[in-house]
Formats: sequence, structure tokens, C-alpha cells
Amino acid sequence: MDYKKFLYEQKKRDKALKSKATKVIIKEIRFGPQTDDHDYEFKKKHAEKFLKEGAKLKAFVFFKGRSIIFKEQGQILLLKLAQDLEELGKVEQMPRLEGKRMTMFIAPKKNK
Repeated sequence: MDYKKFLYEQKKRDKALKSKATKVIIKEIRFGPQTDDHDYEFKKKHAEKFLKEGAKLKAFVFFKGRSIIFKEQGQILLLKLAQDLEELGKVEQMPRLEGKRMTMFIAPKKNK
């Protein structure tokens, strides 16, 4: 068999596999450490919609200036979100502080 033909077939197979691979979509939701109940509910609805569509969710609390002293409030907010979205998704990464952001990842549950 010709080597060039072999390379061509290999590229063709790789391209077909790549097109069938699922692409991971990550949607972000941003909170402040003192987000109000109404704002929280509004953003939670969007999070539910994202998880139903099959996208991963990156929820984060952004601390501006001196608001970093409210780390506990940010963590409580993210854990509350995880608890509210428990039936739609599972937590991939618990809340973790990275600089001025506390991030948490939620992956959608597989539909049966």
C-alpha cells in the first residue's frame, strides 16, 4: 500500500472521529458575596436552563475590594445553589477560592 494513501486514510479517520466527539459547553453565572434573594432566584433559573440544555455550569462569586472579608457568605451562596440544583446536576468541584474568585463547577446529570 502506498504510504501517502495510508496517511490520507488516517487523516480521514481522525477527522471523522473529531466531528463525532462531543464538545463541552461551559456557561458561567456570576454572583456577588451579598446577592439578594430575588437576584439569586433569577440567576438560579438561568442555571437550571443551562443544565437542562446539557451545558456545564461554572458558578462563581467575585469579591471586589474589601468584600473579600465575606468569604463565608460566598461559600454559603454557592453551596445553596448546589443544593437547589441537586436534581439537575452534580457538583464536579466544590467551592474553591482562587484570588478574588470563589468558583464551583456543576455538571448536568445524564438523562435516562
